[in-house]
Amino acid sequence: MLSSDDLKKGRRIEVEGQPFAVESVAVQSTSARGAQTLYKVRLRHVLTRQISDRVFKAGDKFVEPDLRKRAAQYLYSAPEADGPRYYFMDTETFEQFELTEVELGDDGRLLLENLELKAIEYNGQMVGVELPAYIEMTITEVEPGARGDTASGSVTTRAVTQNGLELQVPLFVKVGDRVRVDTATQAFKDRLGR
Repeated sequence: MLSSDDLKKGRRIEVEGQPFAVESVAVQSTSARGAQTLYKVRLRHVLTRQISDRVFKAGDKFVEPDLRKRAAQYLYSAPEADGPRYYFMDTETFEQFELTEVELGDDGRLLLENLELKAIEYNGQMVGVELPAYIEMTITEVEPGARGDTASGSVTTRAVTQNGLELQVPLFVKVGDRVRVDTATQAFKDRLGR
């Protein structure tokens, strides 16, 4: 059993019988005597990916949802009428499963073939994936920086990775460079070389 003091980014809790992942927590301590500390929490529904903001009091109790993580590998995506479907393989049982664009959310933009990740299972059904903290990608296109960009403080330029992800990179990054992308922010982390 979890309490409101245990809430932190990434923690999964059940609220009104539904599984949520904590996106952010802000603690508000009141100055009045006897008033309770409040926890303003932004939650993402594990199944629908919808965001909701909730306020909890100090001492509120939560149940951890029946979520299991299993080692998996991304295989490929296929276009469908209602959006692309993404296919994965459980690396222990070799069973394949699919997720829709809605179930994956923004994580679908970061997938590369053969990427090792964790599949999230809820009540026996695969409902999402957990990406590693950083993913290595190859830059396929870089907008050239204009002369004088560094003097004006604009030291980044737009780049495109091998899977079509657009991000801002420093001017020294060139086509063919391998970079690390932070999966939490979908932003450039550092260059690894060629």
